[in-house]
Amino acid sequence: MDLGLKDKVALVLGAGGGLGSAIALTLAKEGARVALADIDVAAVERVVAEITAVGGKAMAVPFDLADRAATEARVTEVEAGFGPVDVLINNTGGPPPTPASGQDPVLWSKSFEQMVLSVISLTDRVLPGMRARKWGRIITSTSSGVIAPIPNLGISNALRLTLVGWSKTLAREVGGDGITANIVLPGRIATKRITFLDEQKAKRESRSVEQVSAESTASIPAGRYGDPQEYADVVAFLSSTRASYVNGSVIRVDGGFIASI
Repeated sequence: MDLGLKDKVALVLGAGGGLGSAIALTLAKEGARVALADIDVAAVERVVAEITAVGGKAMAVPFDLADRAATEARVTEVEAGFGPVDVLINNTGGPPPTPASGQDPVLWSKSFEQMVLSVISLTDRVLPGMRARKWGRIITSTSSGVIAPIPNLGISNALRLTLVGWSKTLAREVGGDGITANIVLPGRIATKRITFLDEQKAKRESRSVEQVSAESTASIPAGRYGDPQEYADVVAFLSSTRASYVNGSVIRVDGGFIASI
């Protein structure tokens, strides 16, 4: 299936590893020109090298989401290198595991800046160009915690749910301009973030990581953690011309993990 992404310009946040790098690689294989943004410059440059080695087009963009003042400069850099952004993948890191109560307001504020305001500011920066061209894709990666809150991820559950409300509202505002805005939420995908969360849970409960992982796997109907490529394939479809009538949706990629309808 031709996804119609050849020479589209995609900006992928958190592209240095995990879900972000898988998404960037997949979009590049579909012919998109991909700008990979990450605070870890060395990591993102490794992914760029991997893409260019197979004939893809990619550029590294050092990007600290905590520094919203740098948004204009970073997007201008992408535009100078590849052109206006057609596909924006909002993929941010998560805050530290914490209960919902008793957290320092400074931590809440810092996490809100990095996870929410950074995404909104960046999206607002690229939207006028998308509207002018009558085409665009805004895909925001969140977490299964927005459907079924995950214990000890109080800040993540709350702030990622904020992005769901924002994206749904945005979808109605931009749908008439040929732009779609969708949320994709991963279940237990095998990334360093999931490994870290399993390790933290094992430490809190004085159990082995293997026990925690086995328990988690048993709760997934698919019987395993997902592969980042499986997540990236869904994101690539939503980024494509083929997904023009998918707008304002929340798409689960979780192997059936989330029990609710």
